[in-house]
Amino acid sequence: MLQYNLTEGYPPLRQYLAEELNREGIAAHENNIIITTGSQQSLDLLGKIFLNPDDKVVVENPTYVGALQSFSAYQAQYLTIPCDDEGMRVDQLETVLKNYKPKLIYVVSNFSNPTGVTMSRYRREVLQQLAYQHQVPIVEDDPYGETRYSGDHIPTIKSIDGGSGVILQRSFSKTIAPGFRLGFTVAPTEVINKLVAAKQSVDLQSNTFGQMVLYEYLRSGKLPAHVEKLREVYRHRRDVMLDSMQRHFPADAHWTVPDGGLFIWATLPEGMSSLMLLPDAVAQKVAFIPGNAFFANGGGDNTMRLNFSCASDENIVEGIKRLGGVIKRHTSQFPTALPAFLI
Repeated sequence: MLQYNLTEGYPPLRQYLAEELNREGIAAHENNIIITTGSQQSLDLLGKIFLNPDDKVVVENPTYVGALQSFSAYQAQYLTIPCDDEGMRVDQLETVLKNYKPKLIYVVSNFSNPTGVTMSRYRREVLQQLAYQHQVPIVEDDPYGETRYSGDHIPTIKSIDGGSGVILQRSFSKTIAPGFRLGFTVAPTEVINKLVAAKQSVDLQSNTFGQMVLYEYLRSGKLPAHVEKLREVYRHRRDVMLDSMQRHFPADAHWTVPDGGLFIWATLPEGMSSLMLLPDAVAQKVAFIPGNAFFANGGGDNTMRLNFSCASDENIVEGIKRLGGVIKRHTSQFPTALPAFLI
């Protein structure tokens, strides 16, 4: 465990994951799996092997900022598709695929970061069909799928019709330990081979010790009980935050109600800027992520991402009370110039 190992990852771990994926309805062999240093590394490697400068990537609007950072390093351009409570508006996708010939479609299918929204089964099926028809690979980012605490399970895009054109990536950061920095990607062998070559030039392999510890924990059978406890905790904290927002946010604000994951996405009254609210909120010792960071081509000024996963009940209640007070103190009229320290 203190020596170099295969770039693809520790073989018993990959075999274990392949067996679990097959039980889930995803056809996979260990040769279809690469262990990565968190799923974030997979995003970078996928950008490296798929994207040239000015290549187009279809993304949800808003989408995960870490994906934008990764793909932007390879000078990608973004084709944004708006979302609603059922995820990406796939009715707007076909025209984009026809007119722009993108290299990738990137989606966070379950409990999206940042919105907490889950793509419906119908839209997953339509997305898979359109991507297959136009021969565009789908990158299905699924770090939160096991954290569902309400609603019905929805199969992954990867499991629909075999998912041969779908690259699925998952992470153990949200279920076991973020400090392990371990995730995995499931893809056709041709893609895995390219990812292996790309990873060799980055770090040779993800750490052997962590992979072996992870494998022993997974095969011990202790993970399901641990995940169930996580679900109970997250469900409770979500409900505490939603109740506090109902009491303290202005009546003309609205927000998502996630069935899993870690985030609530709030939309403030028109004319407000969450970025302009931030200094006042920080002065009240409350932090949030301004929503504009998640919009690939601009927008989202009156949105914010709230995270309930790590705070106590008391801190959630007090934090939302303070944040609600900040929002109510601001009018809908803001100066057009940002404070100097935010520029």
